[in-house]
Amino acid sequence: MRSEVKEPMLLRESVHEILQYPQRKLVVADNEIDLTSHNRNEIFILFVEESKGSAGSRAAGSGSRRISKVVGFTCSEGLCSKSFETQDQDTIEQFEIPYSAVAMDIRLITGQNLLVQGVVDKELIRSYRELVATIK
Repeated sequence: MRSEVKEPMLLRESVHEILQYPQRKLVVADNEIDLTSHNRNEIFILFVEESKGSAGSRAAGSGSRRISKVVGFTCSEGLCSKSFETQDQDTIEQFEIPYSAVAMDIRLITGQNLLVQGVVDKELIRSYRELVATIK
C-alpha cells in the first residue's frame, strides 16, 4: 500500500512537519497551537482515511470519516515530543472523533500560519490522555 511507505517516516518527523502533511487530518489540542510559544500544550492528530463519498463536505452525512492513525504530542518550553502513536484499529476506535472540528489557524515554528481542520477541546484531550494511560 502507498501509505505504508510514508508511515515509518512519522517516527522521525516533528509535529511541525506532520501538521503540514497534505493528507486530511483532524487536529485536537488542549490550547491554541502556537509552536513559537513556550506554552504547554497537548496535540493529537487523527489522520483521516479518505473513503468513497467523503471528499469535500459531508452533505447530509454522506461518506464517512475513518481514522487510520493517531499521533499525540506533548509540548512544553518550546519543544514538542511524541507521546503516542497507533495504527491499531481497535485502539483507534476508542478515540472520540471531533465531528465539530472547524477551520483552525495554527502557528508553525517558522511563525507562518497554517489552516487545519481541528478543535481546541480540553475535555476531549483529557479523555484521550486517560485512554492513552490505559493503553501504555
